[in-house]
Amino acid sequence: MKRILTFIMVLACTFASAQTIDDVLRYSTENMQGTARFQAMGGAFGALGGDLSAIGINPAGSAVFNFSEMSITGTNYNRNNDALFGNSLTNSTNNSLELNQVGGVFVFNSSNSPWKKIALAFNYDLVQNFDNEYFASGNTSLGIDNYFLNFAQGQALGPLRTQPGEFIEDAYLDIGSSLGYAAQQAFLGFQAGLIEPTEDDDNNTSYFSNADYSGVNQQFSQVTNGYNSKFTLNFAGQYQENLYLGAALNFHNVLYERFTYLDESGYAQDSPVQFASFDNFLHTEGYGFSFALGAIAKLNESIRVGGSYQSPTWYRLTDDTAQRINSNLAVSDIDFINFGIINLYEEYRIKTPEKYTGSFALVFGQDGLISLDYSYQDMSKAELRPNGDPSFAAENNFIASTLGAVNSYRLGGEYRIDEVSLRAGYRFEESPYENGDWIGDLNGFSAGIGYNFGGSRLDLAFSRTEQDVNSYFFDGGIDSAALVNQINTNISLGYVIKF
Repeated sequence: MKRILTFIMVLACTFASAQTIDDVLRYSTENMQGTARFQAMGGAFGALGGDLSAIGINPAGSAVFNFSEMSITGTNYNRNNDALFGNSLTNSTNNSLELNQVGGVFVFNSSNSPWKKIALAFNYDLVQNFDNEYFASGNTSLGIDNYFLNFAQGQALGPLRTQPGEFIEDAYLDIGSSLGYAAQQAFLGFQAGLIEPTEDDDNNTSYFSNADYSGVNQQFSQVTNGYNSKFTLNFAGQYQENLYLGAALNFHNVLYERFTYLDESGYAQDSPVQFASFDNFLHTEGYGFSFALGAIAKLNESIRVGGSYQSPTWYRLTDDTAQRINSNLAVSDIDFINFGIINLYEEYRIKTPEKYTGSFALVFGQDGLISLDYSYQDMSKAELRPNGDPSFAAENNFIASTLGAVNSYRLGGEYRIDEVSLRAGYRFEESPYENGDWIGDLNGFSAGIGYNFGGSRLDLAFSRTEQDVNSYFFDGGIDSAALVNQINTNISLGYVIKF
């Protein structure tokens, strides 16, 4: 009966978790999503407006609409990952289909006021789709025993033992809630037989590895899913003939899940450890809030300029984790520590940096347009909160010294031939790291076509981005990583109706 109640018992346990720079970057980055027209033109809409996803760049854009309209967009996401690890290259692909944009704008015209037009808009955008996976396989000199040794050194042996009559899963949960994450990882390594104390004494704090090797074969896979969605409420107005002003409130909803699986073999023939496996699960849920202000000015019939401010996003998040481990030396009950045994963590907060965008556009009457956006975001200002938490303070210092300013450029164009619109775009975004070897710059291009039926429009878009990322197997302990070349290809279909 006690084993059945273990899952319920852990729901009352909270303790400090180990959030890192990776969590900050995950929720600070908004990948280009939006309507098919928006994606086809590289998201370069800061000085244009007139598109529901454009209010995410510049909230003044809703006042550019001449008619009320609704739009809906679906996207097929294709992820292609080439993972280089231990001189071996492995390819993985993933496909998912999502309804990534739904919104509407209501336009109210006035002839007796300097405010010629008022617009109210709402829009749902999937700003980040976390559905992805990669697989890495290769030989390395850094075995998983080093992960557990890193956490075990300095931990007393006594708490790492199970007490008479105590179930192993209860001991695992108890040590996590009372002594923290490091002691819990040391417990796993000891119970799995991967590490041993130098002395058989409860006060011992020194450990050695049970694994003997010059190199080991590792197979690692990571599967992620979830989303970061943004629901926007927008208000904007056209003042006289040439000025548009707007504001927006953004409400984020976050769901993120990550499964990682590690299998290790290839030890020396006389090594006590002959195989090991270590799997981890992370589940994150939460919500966030931000606001935006913006303006667009028509300097003449052809030239438009825009500027916008996007506030920091304030997230409130909670994590829960689960683990499982095995080896040929593991205690017989090790399987009772599994993905059904959950560690709950206290709520934490993330503040992402504000973003500034300047935009310029040339409009050639009804024939077409060219648009350019430039955005600046200083990622070194990102923070984990509460600031008074010592572990957060240390990580925030690391963030401030490691991350830097991100300059982003988006270029888009559209050419109209009667009812047909041809579109293309280019996107470049600098690495958030001062040292671009950790995460490289992002490059992307896009193209699309639209057909105007008069009261409605059908849009099709293709977009492709590429970026190199050093993907670490674990958030701490050891720095094993695969260099992953990420190529994301989106095909989007959108429908717009005016009323």
